[in-house]
Amino acid sequence: MPTITTKDGTEIYYKDWGKGQPIVFSHGWPLSADAWEDQMIFLAARGYRCIAHDRRGHGRSGQPWDGNDMDTYADDLAELVTALDLSGGEVTRYIGRYGTGRVAKAVLISAVPPLMLKTDKNPAGLPIEVFDQLRAAVLHDRAQFFKDLSLPFYGFNRPGAKISEGLRDSFWLQGMLCGHKAAFDCIKAFSETDLTEDLKRFDVPTLILHGDDDQIVPIVASALLSSKIVKGSTLKIYSGAPHGMPSTLKDRVNEELLAFITQSKVAAA
Repeated sequence: MPTITTKDGTEIYYKDWGKGQPIVFSHGWPLSADAWEDQMIFLAARGYRCIAHDRRGHGRSGQPWDGNDMDTYADDLAELVTALDLSGGEVTRYIGRYGTGRVAKAVLISAVPPLMLKTDKNPAGLPIEVFDQLRAAVLHDRAQFFKDLSLPFYGFNRPGAKISEGLRDSFWLQGMLCGHKAAFDCIKAFSETDLTEDLKRFDVPTLILHGDDDQIVPIVASALLSSKIVKGSTLKIYSGAPHGMPSTLKDRVNEELLAFITQSKVAAA
């Protein structure tokens, strides 16, 4: 399997499909690079080089005890970008730490920034008890938890939803490939990391896509705020869409990405 080895000795697995301008995908908890296959096969077939890695602790990458935090995820991504000599671009913290020298454009899809946790300065966030319950569920029976989580993740718990049991199985498999320690630690990473200052460093055309029925990362504490922080960003809200809309609405998302990628820099500015 194609891997790089980071400075601390962790192997990071990656997929590298197609040829042409590189597009780098970064997945979220508890998934792997497989979460982006619908977008990668679509774009690679249209002349782009699509790269997606498994975060440390996730998928086919190494499972070190430490390092399951946003800073280290971003550092791992930077090492991958450098090793493959890419000019493309864990996206918000990566830009916050390394800037946009290798990034032409950025897309945030169902993304957690700026901060998921409810605080005095972030009243729209979710209370810490929500994330404590996630941690307890991961420790108690993560196999059943990931099976149950797949329902709200894809909006399959909504009335009239057409459920794909295959997609649910894929989510469960990706979740179970995530190391137990990483699955636990990453909850703190994605919920308590304040990415506000990182968003302020975005100085490239940025597209933000989010569903207004996202039950995992509520839009009021994420995209609606991120779009105000990232200067000149474009926010597109998908009515009734769930967190996992890159899978459930893949055709629409794919066309949206292609249109954004092919826009000239002048038009996107």
